[in-house]
Amino acid sequence: MSTSSILPPIDVLKLQAKALRAERQSGGTTTGHSQSLELIAKQYGYRDWNTLHAASENQTADAILKVCPVAIGDRVTGLYLGQAFEASVLNMVPLESGDLFRVTMHFDEPVDVVTHDSFSSFRQRVTGNIDHKGVTPQKTSNGRPQIVLHVGENK
Repeated sequence: MSTSSILPPIDVLKLQAKALRAERQSGGTTTGHSQSLELIAKQYGYRDWNTLHAASENQTADAILKVCPVAIGDRVTGLYLGQAFEASVLNMVPLESGDLFRVTMHFDEPVDVVTHDSFSSFRQRVTGNIDHKGVTPQKTSNGRPQIVLHVGENK
């Protein structure tokens, strides 16, 4: 059993299972509701859904999650490596420190992450750590945050 990270509340875990089920379905793999719950439990390092459910209920993660600027399913806008984007939040997990959140987003349109004229590299799904303001502590080579969410402008 994993107790090294803060777990999301049950409703967020269920949303993650639903998103996993939909993602697997789009890839041609049929996954039932119970199986997706079990897979989420395994991803968090728990034996099964019942064990994860109990562990989540025994934490005070609700208070920590309230400071995250986004939630699963939110529509967001912002900058990724200086490039404007619009995206859907696919996943959000609070990190152990309690002041950062790992967020996975799917951009509506792929973002070119290379600024050179003769080369391009596009990304459409990005994962990064953000703080309560929606900004990554990681910086690009020019000193700007890798991700900046326009918090408060999205809802």
